[in-house]
Amino acid sequence: MVRRGSHRLSLQDIADEAGVSKGLLLYHFGSKDNLLLESMQWALERTAERILKRMASAADSREALGALIEAVFVSPEANRDFYLFYLDLVEHLARVPSFSTLSSMLHEKINGLYAAVIETGRARGIFAVGDVDIAARNMRALIEGTFLQWLQTSGWRRNHRQWRDDCEQALIKLLSSAPEA
Repeated sequence: MVRRGSHRLSLQDIADEAGVSKGLLLYHFGSKDNLLLESMQWALERTAERILKRMASAADSREALGALIEAVFVSPEANRDFYLFYLDLVEHLARVPSFSTLSSMLHEKINGLYAAVIETGRARGIFAVGDVDIAARNMRALIEGTFLQWLQTSGWRRNHRQWRDDCEQALIKLLSSAPEA
């Protein structure tokens, strides 16, 4: 899906690469759209598990954010692959009616994960935010915006670490701000 984009990828292409029949894919997923949705859900759940596992041992805000950043900024290649796939699915959300469930899934999974991380950090006294939902939405915007800009750079492999560090600094400012009155 990453190499060709979901529009140019057929179920037969996926079946051929997986070494299974197209009928087996249809039996398990029902349609290409369902396969794409299930793939994104699987990717988001693995990401959530990785983030929560790394956050569990954090002692302070710098360590907590470092754990979050390390879990999200995996490697230039992995991040590029994920975001190309993710952008394809977001595009589907805007254009394909059967993808209407993607919006709620993305909100629930991503914003919910960031809210859980923020709430845990706030309960442990390492994050100073007022409204957790607003902070989670801003956190998502900051991370996704960073990746969108990073993908557009010609030296995306070489500059991955710099974009990662810049995002971490921005998150420190966001999550260390004084709570709203």
